[in-house]
Amino acid sequence: MVIEKQDVVIVGAGAAGLMLAARLAEGGQSVTVLEAGPERKLNDLVSSQIWARKLKWSEPAVSESGDHKIGHAFNAGSGTGGSALHHYGVWLRMHEGDFSLNSNHGVGLDWPLDYAALAPHYDRVQSEVGLSGDSVQERWRPQGAPYPMPPLPLFTQSRLLAKGFEKTGRHTAPLPLAINSEPYQGRQSCQYDGWCDAGCPIGALGNPLVVWLPRALAAGAKLEHNARASRVIRSAKNTQRIESVEYLQDGERKTIQADRIIIAAFAVQSVRILLSSATQQHAAPGDHSDKLGRYLMTHPAATIFGLFAEETYPHQGVTAGQLLNHDDYDKKDAPGGFGSSQWMIGHAIKPHDLLGYGTNRPDITGAALEPWLKRASRHLGNMTLVCEDIALPDNRITLSEKVGPEGIAYAHAHHDLDATAAARWTQRMSEGADIIRAAGASEVWSGPRIGQHIMGGAVMGEDPAESVTDAFGRVHDTDNLYVAGPALFPSSGAVNPTFTISALASRQADHLLNQ
Repeated sequence: MVIEKQDVVIVGAGAAGLMLAARLAEGGQSVTVLEAGPERKLNDLVSSQIWARKLKWSEPAVSESGDHKIGHAFNAGSGTGGSALHHYGVWLRMHEGDFSLNSNHGVGLDWPLDYAALAPHYDRVQSEVGLSGDSVQERWRPQGAPYPMPPLPLFTQSRLLAKGFEKTGRHTAPLPLAINSEPYQGRQSCQYDGWCDAGCPIGALGNPLVVWLPRALAAGAKLEHNARASRVIRSAKNTQRIESVEYLQDGERKTIQADRIIIAAFAVQSVRILLSSATQQHAAPGDHSDKLGRYLMTHPAATIFGLFAEETYPHQGVTAGQLLNHDDYDKKDAPGGFGSSQWMIGHAIKPHDLLGYGTNRPDITGAALEPWLKRASRHLGNMTLVCEDIALPDNRITLSEKVGPEGIAYAHAHHDLDATAAARWTQRMSEGADIIRAAGASEVWSGPRIGQHIMGGAVMGEDPAESVTDAFGRVHDTDNLYVAGPALFPSSGAVNPTFTISALASRQADHLLNQ
């Protein structure tokens, strides 16, 4: 079935896809968004760790290999809002040095733009979404407009942990969050019950359901759910133009044509769609120099826990944490490893499920477990380290040998952690244990190293021989095919990527409307 031609078709209804849909539709474009997952509404969301798993990506599964896997099932999302529906709202600007890693340090890749190019979009987007924070206390923050809302309040746990940073000569500042500390643009303020990863049914978290979706629909954009894109199709008359997107919906194979096509299906699925678009006559779009799928990145991260004599009430607050430390962020080449790093401090935490503390002490069993859990539920403190990954060409997304019943190949993701990045992680984790002991913890332990966030695979760059897209996300060997989202990142920095994803999408929207 061929659907009516649109000005723009966007694949993926996440942070980048729905922002682009809103901005382009408001600019007079006819827009259709194809979302692989189900429709989700605020009143569908339930504050439960078990229920929150429904928001994660499940099928088609992504197979993984390497010594530091990307954790696709945990990091990706499915349905309206994508992974940004269950993200924790940590909105941090990349630092100026993150954009010139290769030029400054001789490793990884440079971006084809600098911080100054994104700064006005960081400012615009933080006003549209609503950010809470204190730009003055963030002594490390790049130049930019102050946050539109004051920071969220500090609870007992974070105030206690802050003492450890102070005693070791370090600084903290309120963690900037896309969470309302006060009513903002018709959305109510946070109630601090720590269920952010379940999607925030009250709308205090600035996810795409409450920010971009209403604007997109009001401007006339259309959403098709349970519409899984299989490939894009080149024009037979002009092979530099992508004519249409093929997708599966309700057991039927459909095709929709558009003047412009934007693939914004998160990093792994965006690359899968492009790789699946190769034909006998033509390489996959963007694979003109064998760079498509390469430079896959994920932040090496882990959480440190401690038990305190004081009551910490660890269930209070928000999932992301309450405080931030970037003292060592810009010291990428400091002795001990390589890369930036940050601490997010004082997460609201529950005893159960994936992020809970009830399962991270396998050494405590039997009759000892119940009293330990009772103590932890009132006396636990925790903070998370996030370190920089280095873009390596052999870390890549490929098509799996596994093929679904509809004939679409699954994706495979391979990721090894560079030895110098691993060394930095080990160094900072050791320092973190010292910090939490300095705060007064009598018992300290840590979770495993995990992959947090997913970036790369369709990296942007100035040289078509070394990248997949240009600085505006246009795939080099096409006239009208674009990529949006974290797949574009040539470097990871050590900050959560959603703010930069959104700033890039804002810049893309301006570019497309001005063409």
